[in-house]
Amino acid sequence: MKMGKKISKCPECGSKKLYWDRSRGEVICKACGFVIEERLIDFSQEWREFDSEQGESRRRVGSPLTFTKHDKGLSTKIGKAGDLTKMTPSERRMYYRMRKWQTRISTPIERNLKFALAELKRIASFLDVPKIAEEDAAMIYRMAAEKGLVRGRSMESVVAGALYAACRRHGVPRTLDEISHAFPLDKKEIGKTYRFICRELRIRILPTSPQDYVQRFASELKLKPKTVSKAVEIIKKANKLEITSGKGPMGIAAAALYVAALLSGEKKTQRDVADVAGVTEVTIRNRYKELLEKLKLEDQIKKIREK
Repeated sequence: MKMGKKISKCPECGSKKLYWDRSRGEVICKACGFVIEERLIDFSQEWREFDSEQGESRRRVGSPLTFTKHDKGLSTKIGKAGDLTKMTPSERRMYYRMRKWQTRISTPIERNLKFALAELKRIASFLDVPKIAEEDAAMIYRMAAEKGLVRGRSMESVVAGALYAACRRHGVPRTLDEISHAFPLDKKEIGKTYRFICRELRIRILPTSPQDYVQRFASELKLKPKTVSKAVEIIKKANKLEITSGKGPMGIAAAALYVAALLSGEKKTQRDVADVAGVTEVTIRNRYKELLEKLKLEDQIKKIREK
């Protein structure tokens, strides 16, 4: 049995002098000899390692399961024989036949997953997507393939839709524009496939918040931490006043950073912010005016510009 609650004293005599006999899997009271627990499983490591090589040679488990591989990292492969000359002709023929059929015996879904997950891995690496989001994207694609949602659609568009859905689920700020440029695919096609996958697999994704994009845009614009904090504060105030309702999160995040940069005295043009955020200057200008008007920041901006 597994070790349950931590035992602090003996239920028989009340003594706190307890001993855990690892070889027998028992907890014994030293005062009266009462066996408090028995058949305990010790999950700790029974050997020591002093370097990485020693640890690798002594470990008895393989790599963990991963959805980013078509076989989840569990399949085996018939390798090249050490010395084929020592085999008889019939053994050699059997060896080559077994190797050939191992590559041939696979279902259409497995073959599709093999190519699709390789493409997913490449794009995830290119976009610097965290491992957890990549794993989730692979799981979403696998579910879509098993349900037959890939049929009639390009493999790349389904991979892109799954990756975008995973990024949205884990709060990773990756836009449709970035994903469409990475494949490359039409943004509208990726959005359509993404909505179809979410609907069919019943994946519930909450709307993105402008705060999800602030840190990333600020990093690319090389803004100071003080400016980033002001931008987050502006977005929070805008949320309370419901200014962000029905507006694109990237436009709000870009406008908030632009306002925060002006308040902090950092020189960033609307064109600089628009290029990083992937929105137009007109969008930033409109959101900027709304923020100044609703948050009553016009006087502060005028004073800074007059200096």
